[in-house]
Amino acid sequence: MSFKKVVRKIHLWLGFITGPIVFIVALTGCLYAFQEEIQDLTQPYRFIENSDQNKLEPSKLQEIVKEKYPEKSLHALMYYNQNRSAKAIFYSNENEYYFFVYLNPYTGEIIHVKDELSSFFRIVLDGHFYLWLPHEIGQPLVASATLIFLLIVVSGLILWWPKNKKASSQRFKIKFKGKWKRTNFDLHTVLGFYVSVFATLFAITGLIWGFQWFRDMVYTGISGGDKFENYSQPLSGTNHETDNNKPSIDTVWEIMKKEYPRAEWIEIHPPHDSLTTIAANANPDASTYWKMDYRYFDQYSLEEKEVDHIWNRYNKSSTADLIMRLNYDVHVGAIGGIPGKFLAFIFSLIIASMPVTGLLIWYGRKTKSPKRKIKVQAA
Repeated sequence: MSFKKVVRKIHLWLGFITGPIVFIVALTGCLYAFQEEIQDLTQPYRFIENSDQNKLEPSKLQEIVKEKYPEKSLHALMYYNQNRSAKAIFYSNENEYYFFVYLNPYTGEIIHVKDELSSFFRIVLDGHFYLWLPHEIGQPLVASATLIFLLIVVSGLILWWPKNKKASSQRFKIKFKGKWKRTNFDLHTVLGFYVSVFATLFAITGLIWGFQWFRDMVYTGISGGDKFENYSQPLSGTNHETDNNKPSIDTVWEIMKKEYPRAEWIEIHPPHDSLTTIAANANPDASTYWKMDYRYFDQYSLEEKEVDHIWNRYNKSSTADLIMRLNYDVHVGAIGGIPGKFLAFIFSLIIASMPVTGLLIWYGRKTKSPKRKIKVQAA
């Protein structure tokens, strides 16, 4: 059996094994590409009229939302610099609840409460991450299928590689005027070739979330031997005495506003107990996440605490840290703005079509006429 026949068998069976998963993951990724823009268009409660009033301090918004949800854990408060509502994020680590409370930051009026666990794009994301299965089952299935998908891409490129100069001219264009088998074959091979680089990029960025060992291997390789440090929030000091004249989260908010006057949003995380620090984030570009500054303040002394992981200040990030920070924005195409998201949408749609056209190729060969060889098979 020739080398290409062996590769074809491997490509075929790996495609059979992972095809349905690749289809779901790619299609849900396609649907998720413009989720932020779609929600802005369909959710008017995200916006408010600008006002000359000062925005209410975090402690005031915290008081308002905690009065309504006293038994729930307030994860963070988000302020935007545009004509947008403030957002209180309630989150449970046990996934019991996850919802947003949208408020008018000038008056404290609660505009809308949105359950994220039952929202359309959350359902799409659960399919993308877990195939709508329990996390402990779906997540390793998706990660394993993504790893196998990388092998499918490589084997597909080997099969695509033309034997000679004459054949190479046919490998870059789709013949729409031929029989459906020929057209389908071209849709699979030609589009597969054009999308292969981006499919590899999507797979690698997905695997960084999917497998801890893969993430650590990539980080160690890029950094030249450094170990990836998991997220940890530093603790506040043991001296609980304070000279603050107002709540610490309000003082931290004032610090962040002063130091980041052009930030498109600032997020304040109230301390959950007497030991944790106040985490504060500032993002200069709300359409991406990689340039964010992550800072941590002692809730009593307001002393800033240093961390040694990638969720640090942007200007303290190493090259390896920045690449890891870029992972989400590259994966969804946000790094390229609207054109990047459009490309992510198109490429995800093409990737979703690969299992379908591949299955049709296999079906076409199984049902071919015994009296006549189909040119597709020899292509």
